[in-house]
Amino acid sequence: MSVYRNIDGDVIDAICKAHYGSEQHVTAVYEANPGLARLGPVLPKGLEIILPEIEANPVVTLKRLW
Repeated sequence: MSVYRNIDGDVIDAICKAHYGSEQHVTAVYEANPGLARLGPVLPKGLEIILPEIEANPVVTLKRLW
């Protein structure tokens, strides 16, 4: 778990992209921070946002059959 103190104009999508490398973990961040979604898409400055640990997606190797 990490804690991020946001700056003026931050949005969760961009925070997830910067921290996790993808926006796909937005739901996990909202679940770790009850009430955060009610603040709207552009967050007020100075919030401490919990960024939960996310298990890495397994790498899938495809094999060609022909």
